Amino acid sequence: MTGAALPIASSARTCAWFLARLREHKLEVAGTAAAGLAAATSSVVPVTALGRLVDLVRAGAPPRALLPIAFLIAGAALLGGVAGGVTSVLVNRLAERILAALREQTVAVALRLPATVLDRAGRGDLLSRVGADVAAVGRAAADVLPTIISASLLAALSVTAMFGLDWRLGLAGLAALPLYLLALRWYLPRSAPIYAGERAAVASRSQLLMESLQGVRTVHAYRLERRHLDRIEEASERAREMSVGVFTLFTRFVGRINRAELASLATILVAGFWFVRAGWVSVGETAAAAVLIHRLFTPVSEILYIFDEIQEAGAGLARLVGVGTLPVAPVGTIVPVVPDLTLDGVSFGYESGVPVLGEVVLRVAPGERVALVGSTGAGKTTVASIAAGILRPVSGTAWVGGVPVDQLAPGVVAIVSQETHVFAGALIDDVRLARPSATESEVESALDTVGALDWVMRLPNGMETLVGEGGRPLTSAQAQQLALARLVLLDPQVAILDEATAEAGSAGARQLEESAMAATKGRTTLLVAHRLTQAATADRVVVLEHGRVVEEGTHDDLVTAGGRYAELWSAWQSRSRVASPLRTCGDVMS
Repeated sequence: MTGAALPIASSARTCAWFLARLREHKLEVAGTAAAGLAAATSSVVPVTALGRLVDLVRAGAPPRALLPIAFLIAGAALLGGVAGGVTSVLVNRLAERILAALREQTVAVALRLPATVLDRAGRGDLLSRVGADVAAVGRAAADVLPTIISASLLAALSVTAMFGLDWRLGLAGLAALPLYLLALRWYLPRSAPIYAGERAAVASRSQLLMESLQGVRTVHAYRLERRHLDRIEEASERAREMSVGVFTLFTRFVGRINRAELASLATILVAGFWFVRAGWVSVGETAAAAVLIHRLFTPVSEILYIFDEIQEAGAGLARLVGVGTLPVAPVGTIVPVVPDLTLDGVSFGYESGVPVLGEVVLRVAPGERVALVGSTGAGKTTVASIAAGILRPVSGTAWVGGVPVDQLAPGVVAIVSQETHVFAGALIDDVRLARPSATESEVESALDTVGALDWVMRLPNGMETLVGEGGRPLTSAQAQQLALARLVLLDPQVAILDEATAEAGSAGARQLEESAMAATKGRTTLLVAHRLTQAATADRVVVLEHGRVVEEGTHDDLVTAGGRYAELWSAWQSRSRVASPLRTCGDVMS
């Protein structure tokens, strides 16, 4: 497991975020409140009318005197039904808009987070937030929020109506309020940590599941199935125990609420009896107050009983808002005039005190193709990631045309790594990810540039063929050609290839190297060379060892110099003749 989870927003910050979203939708909030108030009023009117009806019957009023009350009750019921439906629609629409904004904010921040942050926190934590936590908040938005609004308004109007009947009845109705407050005071401090722990346990389980699935081949190779299953089972047991603890605590909370309801109804009946005997109120008013108290059981209970869902949604919302608190650099806007790439004294370490790069100085002139070689762990991928703006150096700066890479406009620098993902959907849409506005002919031209158009047009539906998950499977070389086609379509000033031909295998290696050459022709290119044949065709070669540049020059000059690169080249040629011509420079150096 990782050691630094993503942040969780405090209750104050979460509430502030929610109130800010409500302020952004003032008119919708006002309309929703008005509809809810009309629905609540329509629910209270029949009860007060019932009290009047009781008094009229006791007074021996003729039947025609009862008709206005009957019409009033019927009209209130009709209005209440319409207003209740409108309230539900408005609440759901408002909640979904706020939830959509939250999802977009979370994903936008996550996509722009430095890779080191996600590596430390674990991608399972992030996935549980945009998955399980969003689902919990969504359920609350659809079910809990409408209930809270309608129940709160109904409770407030019911209490107001009791005071309207007689202030003494109103006070009697509020006599049991301390019992409700005591129940909440007992429940909330105990439940909040448990719900937060439950969400954390779910995140831990998600992380273990994702690690096991992503590394399933390694798990099978080393017969680690039982160990991984045991760890997942332990995490699942922790999540289950948390859920059981939540339910146990909630059942005890329900018992306290039931006792408060009993006390409130008993109080109003006993007090009403004495008030009627004293002549302070009528039988009808007491009956109406008793019905209002009984009617309060439903809204109050609804609010209190869904506190578990409120707590769950609150914990999920705090986790989602917490992602938004992470500092994310603003998107750059500068397009440099001269597309040269410079790393000026760049140092980097994934962990404090463990340097990976030390004072790396590197320049790639406009249109120049520079190959970066070195043994596994030398820091080649780290250099490429810093040059692309994926990682932030501890010291030093990466520049393009004198502009720091984090201030560059999108599309100025593009990186293609060996880990290429084929997105589910039509192949043409997969390539268009680089430039959604590209025409079909532009996509064809990009595919043709990298030598992929022939095999693409032989697919059952050509560029419209479904690929990715659930679609037609592609080979590693084909997937990499699509990535290179995206590079051509994006047309960046600076291209960085991080072992972009490593997954081709012996069958497609030469073809993929030609595709990479074509895709980067005329561009400022930094190439992390997987094969020394790639370095041999570059304009210049930079040799990296233990995070430092130890040699640089042309292929011929470095071979003639007899230094570290010459040793690499000699070993490469020897092994190529004896074994396979496709060994990597990492293999040679290991």
